[in-house]
Amino acid sequence: METKNTKNEIQLLTAKHLGAQLSLSKRQIFRLNSCGKIPAPIRIGGSVRWAQSTITQWLKAGAPDRKTFEAIQQAGGNDEDTRRADSRA
Repeated sequence: METKNTKNEIQLLTAKHLGAQLSLSKRQIFRLNSCGKIPAPIRIGGSVRWAQSTITQWLKAGAPDRKTFEAIQQAGGNDEDTRRADSRA
């Protein structure tokens, strides 16, 4: 599923491809998703996919749980001070 991105193209990852990227099994990806430890997927019909750009941002933010990652996104990005404040709480 490796494709080159164009300006308007969003690369979507299956659980298998996301698992390969994170060195985890497909089953572990679904477990992490069900307990809110990875970003929320995009659902297309019966399929579940993750946007590569979201996964990249999540990893740059230190791979926080979903709730913390969504709060970081709402606050406006990957601010390191926000991550430090979250880790102290």
